[in-house]
Amino acid sequence: MKWEVVIGIETHAQLSTDSKIFSGASTAFGARPNTQACAIDIALPGVLPVLNRGAVERAIRFGLAVGADISARSVFARKNYFYPDLPKGYQISQYEIPVVQGGAIEIQSPTRGELRVRLTRAHLEEDAGKSLHEDFHGMTGIDLNRAGTPLLEIVSEPELRSAQEAVAYARTLHTLVRWIGICDGNMQEGSFRCDANVSVRLQGEAKLGTRCEIKNLNSFRFIEKAIAFEVRRQIELVEDGGTVVQETRLYDSDKDETRPMRSKEDAQDYRYFPDPDLPPLVIDNAWIERVRSAMPELPIMRRTRFMATSREDFIEIVKSRSNVAMQDVGDELFEESFPDLQASALKPTYGLPDHDATTLMSSRALADYYESVVAAGRIDPKLAANWVLGDLSAAMNRAEIAIENTPLSPAQLARLLKRVEDGTISGKTAKEVFEALWAAEDGGDADAIIATRGLRQISDEGAIDAIVDDVIAANAATVAEFRAGKEKAFNALVGQAMKATRGQANPAQVNAILRRKLAG
Repeated sequence: MKWEVVIGIETHAQLSTDSKIFSGASTAFGARPNTQACAIDIALPGVLPVLNRGAVERAIRFGLAVGADISARSVFARKNYFYPDLPKGYQISQYEIPVVQGGAIEIQSPTRGELRVRLTRAHLEEDAGKSLHEDFHGMTGIDLNRAGTPLLEIVSEPELRSAQEAVAYARTLHTLVRWIGICDGNMQEGSFRCDANVSVRLQGEAKLGTRCEIKNLNSFRFIEKAIAFEVRRQIELVEDGGTVVQETRLYDSDKDETRPMRSKEDAQDYRYFPDPDLPPLVIDNAWIERVRSAMPELPIMRRTRFMATSREDFIEIVKSRSNVAMQDVGDELFEESFPDLQASALKPTYGLPDHDATTLMSSRALADYYESVVAAGRIDPKLAANWVLGDLSAAMNRAEIAIENTPLSPAQLARLLKRVEDGTISGKTAKEVFEALWAAEDGGDADAIIATRGLRQISDEGAIDAIVDDVIAANAATVAEFRAGKEKAFNALVGQAMKATRGQANPAQVNAILRRKLAG
């Protein structure tokens, strides 16, 4: 416990444009090697880069989402280094003036609770090609399809204090870039890659230790395992009298260890200078406002709204999370000061528990589906959450499909839940209807399945009364056990009554009538 871990994360998010950042070549994944690299990408003499407007707008969208400053004027620079998959001998990036500066991401730390992680910057740059070592005996192949693919490099401050906290940050950022539609987040295809800068220092020290950078971590599990190993390595090295050397390392998942890749370069090693082929990027307020007007409701706002019990409660929760100076102002002034909240404040609130609201934020499509279920049938919000996060999610996991591909529409699920709410079927019977709906090739309808299978719940008090009388008469020994104080015997009698009705009796009525008769 005498050591403190310090972690900063650099994330490369591939932007979801159809073409590259400085050329019209396709960014589609999976093409044959070197079939999506045009003259600009392979740096033929005389070609000139032209900036992709869509890439800039995605950077603006990210800046707005994290509350950052959008630079009115930013500059592209040449980052000079030699590598076989870098045709120009330099990478076009941003150095002194990035397009996005500052901002923060709120995460749920497993040890420190809600945590606000500040961002240093986010800048636009092009990706390099890819070196292929496995397919060529004793040689390396170069695929330039990725060369020029647009990236947004997002750099955090060194404010994370454990491998688990780094994963929480990476997951939150991953959800955000997918939520606002700037990156598909496919880590297997390299669309979302993290570099972890790791150092250790004695508790209470202000000076940072020597950091090592672990490159190209493309899964949350590898992020955690790589950082955990690197922390152990550095602590053991220092405690044994050694010195941590600043370097870039790679994580070997087969051996579960990091190993040296190259000595860590500093900025001066890259000889940055402004790219003479690209003028400064100028972003005016009108452009920013156009992007803002198309922004979706952000996860943190939606989660707050899902947990709030009313519009007033929503406003109060947001105030409590905002700057202290804003907490005592009226609602109208507050909303004027935070224009992004106005649309959220007018939408429905659901009063969900924190766990439900947070889980629904795992994807924008899941949150949309949930709200559509509630709206389609005016369903109780908690009941809808239980089914979306329970039976529906379990069925999707078994089928290995995402919410976008579920065969059950929100309207279909809403009609099923309406029949639970109005007592037409029990919760147990609803599971049978759900399975039938899921398997139906023509979409299926809850009411039709209930009618065809004779699943309508028995709610006639006279009929249930008669069934309970029969159960009591046929189970005298169990009745005696209950009256002797054995509560489990009551559950056995309820089970007999439900069995006699093939599970179609209203459970609440069975319980009430049985208790009344046994008490008599």
